[in-house]
Amino acid sequence: MQNIRNIAVIAHVDHGKTTLVDGLLKQSGTFASHEQVDERAMDSNAIERERGITILSKNTAIRYKGHKINIIDTPGHADFGGEVERVLKMVDGVLLLVDAQEGVMPQTKFVVKKALSIGLRPIVVVNKIDKPAADPDRVVNEVFDLFAAMDATEEQLEFPVIYAAARDGYAMKELNDEKKNLEPLFEAILEHVPAPSGSAQNPLQIQVFTLDYDNYVGKIGIARIFNGVVKKGETVMLAKANGEKSSGKITKLIGFHGLARMEIDEAEAGDIVAVAGFHSIDVGDSLVDPSNPMPLDPMHLEEPTMSVYFAVNDSPLAGTEGKHVTANKIKDRLEKEMQTNIAMKMEEMGEGKFKVSGRGELQITILAENLRREGFEFSISRPEVIVKEEDGVRMEPFENLVVDTPQDYAGNVIEKLGRRKAEMRAMNPMGDGYTRLEFEIPARGLIGYRSEFLTDTKGEGVMNHSFLEFRPFSGSVESRSNGALVSMENGETTGFSLFNIQERGVLFVGPQTKVYVGMIIGEHSRDNDLDVNPIKAKNLTNMRTSGSEEAIKLIPPRELTLERALEWIEDDEILEVTPLNIRIRKKYLDPTVRRRYARQS
Repeated sequence: MQNIRNIAVIAHVDHGKTTLVDGLLKQSGTFASHEQVDERAMDSNAIERERGITILSKNTAIRYKGHKINIIDTPGHADFGGEVERVLKMVDGVLLLVDAQEGVMPQTKFVVKKALSIGLRPIVVVNKIDKPAADPDRVVNEVFDLFAAMDATEEQLEFPVIYAAARDGYAMKELNDEKKNLEPLFEAILEHVPAPSGSAQNPLQIQVFTLDYDNYVGKIGIARIFNGVVKKGETVMLAKANGEKSSGKITKLIGFHGLARMEIDEAEAGDIVAVAGFHSIDVGDSLVDPSNPMPLDPMHLEEPTMSVYFAVNDSPLAGTEGKHVTANKIKDRLEKEMQTNIAMKMEEMGEGKFKVSGRGELQITILAENLRREGFEFSISRPEVIVKEEDGVRMEPFENLVVDTPQDYAGNVIEKLGRRKAEMRAMNPMGDGYTRLEFEIPARGLIGYRSEFLTDTKGEGVMNHSFLEFRPFSGSVESRSNGALVSMENGETTGFSLFNIQERGVLFVGPQTKVYVGMIIGEHSRDNDLDVNPIKAKNLTNMRTSGSEEAIKLIPPRELTLERALEWIEDDEILEVTPLNIRIRKKYLDPTVRRRYARQS
């Protein structure tokens, strides 16, 4: 029987989860001395590396003093809350990381609530104590108050505290201890995380908590063994969440060590393994002993709160930049995504149009960014929140929003959010000239607000939100206050005409950019749309006139990222996404058709 400990690392975005797991991997001797290991080794996905966030929960295992410690690194962003919730059921303890300067943040609350309700006892790691404005004692008090507010038990309130600087690779039990290595953290894990319950002698019970996909073996379920022993080649029963049962053979059994996966022949109760051989396996399904089937309770999965429409690109420039442009290709790729990403749902809405629902804008834009990098070309509509009816009342999702802003800009932020139907719940000074504001706001009110917020706070504000609950519909919410500059010609833009147009607003395109009728080339400074001609060239004559040789000075165009563009668009606009460009266009390219629809609405 192995000595096993199963832990998850939970925290708010950017509080150092992945860096801490890096340190644990290195200091446990998991890597051989000659192995080259990247920083944030667990963030294996290209987008995770660029943005410095964890998107998918990943597991690893280390050995320390004869114990096997399974560690699951979880995402911190609220859009991926569904991942965290499932993971917590698979572990016996959690490391709750809190930034020594920022303290308790909204996602911290979200994951702590889940962990405490399951009965886990967290080890609190106050990270980044090397920051100049760190205040570890205040942070520990904040965590205690949070636990008390969430009805923690006496035992949970007596949580062990470790002070750490994960980047520098040290942890301490007391603030004045020597800064040596992470050993105090390893010891705390062995001391405070209980060994897994369950026994190898009981009938088999395994539950799947994440999915992976391999082109050779198909779907892979990453699962925890609650009871019994599982062997490669064994026939077991798959009990699905909806009650269906089917038998199948385990074709591959995979164990984890460090960043490596290796095939194993058997594993016992308490361990976390990957299982292949079942085509229809899903998150929450159980694998049980066919002669004595005792399926585990299925998991509750959070509902999606936001949806967009993916469609085939039908603009005049369609098919010129992408590799995969047909409806079938897009459908196959979205279906493949739904196999492993269970927090998202997809419905086909007629020819070449697909409704994709997820937990927030970030989750949807990351899917779109992945498609774009794989050579797909498609269009996306503006995000809409999912409204549902309960007892004849329209219900919409509400978010808990926490804003950290310099004091001087707090009034502006409160005023703008008030117009978006936000209700302020708390306002606290943070030190360093910052104020923390807490709001409850309809999810609709947050669409398109982030870029405006960054402008209002001169790029110094930080906003975070997490799903709260469904509440009765709160009426219309103010949206974008500026109109669009719309091209009225097909062709390539010229510096001469852009120079004249830039007085009317902010441009999204530079000279020698391909444009077409109905494509949006900038934001108008007023609230109406304006048709402009961006391809007009200067009339050259053989006469020289005084003053006509002035140099043209163009203001650099505003760069559009996928998130920024998706937040900016309105209901009558869509985003054209190709591997090379992101363009914004009107749904109806013809100006007369556009005006007719505007009158009707």
